[in-house]
Amino acid sequence: MLLAAVVLVAAVGGYVAWRELGSGGLPPGIASGNGRIEAVEIDISTKVAGRIREILVNEGDFVTAGQLLARMDTASLTAQRREAEAQLERAQIAVSTAESLVTQRQAERSANSATVAQRAAERDAAQARLARTEQLARTNTASIQQLDDDRARSLGAEAAMGAAQAQLAASDAAINAARSQVVDARSAVIAAQATIDRIDVDIADSDLKAPRDGRVQYRVAQPGEVLAAGGRVLNIVDLGDVYMNFFLPAEQAGQLRYGAEARLVLDAAPQYIIPATISFVADVAQFTPRTVETAQERQKLMFRVKARIAPELLRRYITQVKAGLPGVAYVRLAPDAPWPSSLTGTLVQ
Repeated sequence: MLLAAVVLVAAVGGYVAWRELGSGGLPPGIASGNGRIEAVEIDISTKVAGRIREILVNEGDFVTAGQLLARMDTASLTAQRREAEAQLERAQIAVSTAESLVTQRQAERSANSATVAQRAAERDAAQARLARTEQLARTNTASIQQLDDDRARSLGAEAAMGAAQAQLAASDAAINAARSQVVDARSAVIAAQATIDRIDVDIADSDLKAPRDGRVQYRVAQPGEVLAAGGRVLNIVDLGDVYMNFFLPAEQAGQLRYGAEARLVLDAAPQYIIPATISFVADVAQFTPRTVETAQERQKLMFRVKARIAPELLRRYITQVKAGLPGVAYVRLAPDAPWPSSLTGTLVQ
């Protein structure tokens, strides 16, 4: 009877253990995968080629968004700005000159317009005199010589009128040409100002600032080095965006939902349980066996999953957050699945 009781207790204990741990040591509805803590890395790089003048932070320093991290030498950019300022001044003078030329051409047109009016009056007078002389010549009151002279004067006045009109048309063309010079000069002013603005932006970008809060992970270059455009100076990690990447087989990844609760246990501190949330499930298997012809083989397809730690939790422990630490991620496949006893301890708050 004692032996039977022992066997019964062992059987019940084994059943409970099987229900608690399930396949792979976990209860049903709970999955796990090995991974490591990772954080978003940001390269602090130069926008234009140049020499590093100074670096103001060291590896391991915490930085805030907008903080000045390094400065590039701007002597060349400053010289380019002075050159652009000289071009701007020259273009502004050209605008004034072109506008003065327009005024001069308009005055010439006014004079030519007055000349046209004068020549028109002279033509009208000559034509009226010719008409009277022709009438007198018919009655032999005026001589033929006088008629010829009046006819010549009329033709001369007509020709002078045509010349004056031509000069007026030339004045209009000259005004249009002068106005086009004004447009060109103003365009040169805009181009010179745009060049100055671009150089100012490059000078401002020569002060390398942190785009967000984080920690300097390492220096890539040192003061005095000459870098090409896009050359890396520093690398920082965004400690507000920390997560663990791990892998699950196809069956478990298919059951996983976005926003599912996860818990992380790090090898370096197994006594702490870190809460996290599933924020990414890959839609393509990350690695596969050589053949996937059977259902059993398809279960070997592994999908990458990302468990993200809440930013507010990271801010409370920002000095202790480190990338690269290995650990295990546990995740609920079913919302009501109970956590195993090993994961029901005190969560990091």
